[in-house]
Amino acid sequence: MLLLALLGIVDGTVLLESTQKPLHHATVVIPALQRITETDDNGKFQFKDVPQGRYDIIAHASGLTDSRKTIDVKDHTTVDFAVKLMVIRQEITVTASGRAETTLEAMNSVATLDTLDLASKNATSLGDVLDGQPGVHKRSFGPGSTRPVLRGFDGDRVLVMQDGVRTGTVSSMSGDHGEPVDPQSLERIEIVRGPATLLYGSNAIGGVVNMITDHHQGQTASHDGLHGYISTNAGSNNGMHGASAGVSVGIGPWVGRLSTGGTRTSDYDTARERILNSASRALSGSASLSRYADKGWFTMGYNTQRGQYEVPSDEAIALPYTRQNVRIGGGLRDKLDFSINHSNWRHDETHDGEAENEFHNSQTDLRLVAHQRRRSFGAWALHRDYKAIGEEAITPPVSQNSFAVFGVETMKLERARLQFGGRVENTRYGPEEGRKRGFTGFSGSAGINVPLWNGGAFVSSFNHSFRAPALEELYANGPHPGNLTYEVGDVNLKAERANGVDIALRHTSPRMRAEATGFYYNLKQFVFLAPTGHIEDGFVEAEYKQAAARYTGFEGRVQSMLHQNVWLQLAFDAVDAQLTLNKTSLPRIPPIRGRTGIDVRWKALSINPELVLANRQSNIFQTETPTAGYATANVKATYTLARQHTLHLFSVNWFNANNRFYRNHLSFIKDTAAEIGRGVAFNYTVRFY
Repeated sequence: MLLLALLGIVDGTVLLESTQKPLHHATVVIPALQRITETDDNGKFQFKDVPQGRYDIIAHASGLTDSRKTIDVKDHTTVDFAVKLMVIRQEITVTASGRAETTLEAMNSVATLDTLDLASKNATSLGDVLDGQPGVHKRSFGPGSTRPVLRGFDGDRVLVMQDGVRTGTVSSMSGDHGEPVDPQSLERIEIVRGPATLLYGSNAIGGVVNMITDHHQGQTASHDGLHGYISTNAGSNNGMHGASAGVSVGIGPWVGRLSTGGTRTSDYDTARERILNSASRALSGSASLSRYADKGWFTMGYNTQRGQYEVPSDEAIALPYTRQNVRIGGGLRDKLDFSINHSNWRHDETHDGEAENEFHNSQTDLRLVAHQRRRSFGAWALHRDYKAIGEEAITPPVSQNSFAVFGVETMKLERARLQFGGRVENTRYGPEEGRKRGFTGFSGSAGINVPLWNGGAFVSSFNHSFRAPALEELYANGPHPGNLTYEVGDVNLKAERANGVDIALRHTSPRMRAEATGFYYNLKQFVFLAPTGHIEDGFVEAEYKQAAARYTGFEGRVQSMLHQNVWLQLAFDAVDAQLTLNKTSLPRIPPIRGRTGIDVRWKALSINPELVLANRQSNIFQTETPTAGYATANVKATYTLARQHTLHLFSVNWFNANNRFYRNHLSFIKDTAAEIGRGVAFNYTVRFY
């Protein structure tokens, strides 16, 4: 009886402010309790068995601003919300800590792109979608084969996930392998900058990118009726055109979801010339079935991606690919969740239509996490089989087995919040030919978040990260056109270890959002490709070596209201990375970059001109050439029409409006293929509830 007296009920209604009508499918979160639910057809929500006390509660609707209130929970507490379209939206993340929380409260530096942000992102590869976010650049081998680079970290040091699990592609292994994506099919993308090894393993020493769809297992509530979206896009310069659609049907505790989409592009034009053999195409489809009960939930799903991207060159080189994924997940509310994920990836490399190389990657990973109010702990396991066939089979077939246990504890003090945890991970490689290797290491972190004023916080964290060498670093031996090198691995490599510090100052209010973050990472036994000076098979021979290295940088952004209808937008990032002993700059480190723009608003219309400035990059590795600085202008216009049952998004993006000829320093083929010139992209998306 005493326990029942200390629990209460929280309920209320979420309205669309412009119409004062109930808003369906809105998400309501109590971050401190990790409780989340959705509104019904009448805009109603309810939380049962809420411990009495003071909490922040947030109402979130995709494409609209979030509303945040503080409540004192007693026996029965009612709180109502009215949401509207605003420049500053409360960003929610589940990737940073494995639980729903705002980016203001997160220990890591997190950025979130939601439906409204993704509406104008017309691309078939993930690096193109995220390029320009603070601390995020793109590595490329052409427009269809791009991958995000976080704070200068690339490849095996950046983990890419979809709906919280690894995608299973081989984009981390080679510069010409991309990470396919249909941005219109996503609810949001979450970017965790800095070490995230504690929750996600040694591949996340530089950060995590999580693409979240409507099929994600973080959904914990059913809905009645029909939800969905339809999206179309088209563009000039590269002849881009595509469409996506998805539907979610809820009947009682059951929800079934279907989605599909496809995009095509042709060869693109720079400001001076056409880049031949730069077309791409992508097609995806997903299906899932979920059941939600009062105490738990269960979901199963299937996803497939097919496509092809071409490599700009004098030869007709193309990489057709397929990815298939099966996933089962479930859990007990606020107590336990699990996932079993299996992915099969294959891509070929063809010359004039003839397949010359094949790459196969099959992997299964399992994850189990138990939750208490202030702590989470769990286990993760992975089995992977990788093989390459053809002239670029520079490694033997290799099996990989990994296992880890981890835990995270959060302590709430009177004036601060502390978070600390640890992870022990073991990775073993079993090549078909050659020496077997095994690595065991510890990753740990400690962080503090101190509220300084209403909406302001100081955040600092210390991270110790462990990374086992990647299989290509151990076993490579042969020409690798994707990295423009003849690679020689070293089976005797040791594990890579890093100590890092992040310091951030954040502020979020209806009139301003600002964040400034500085970071420093000291890496021991850092693995890098060192050229020997010899030429093998037409490529520079390079050996995988180890030495101490350090990464230092800064990133920041500001959104500030100059007038009720005029907002200033600024962003800046810089990173310097060197081998410590001889001060040699590491390869493909992004130049200093800044963005400045304004967002002019009139009712539902937004016009956003901006200028992107990149400095010359002359701090280069010995096999690189310098890249000139540049300034490009972009103009984006968006019209958002919000109704009780629908959200319409119209966007026009005039990119590189000044038709500047420039090169991306992180492109493996920057000296032969400059970036895209002037063009216009159009998108229309409707979401219905």
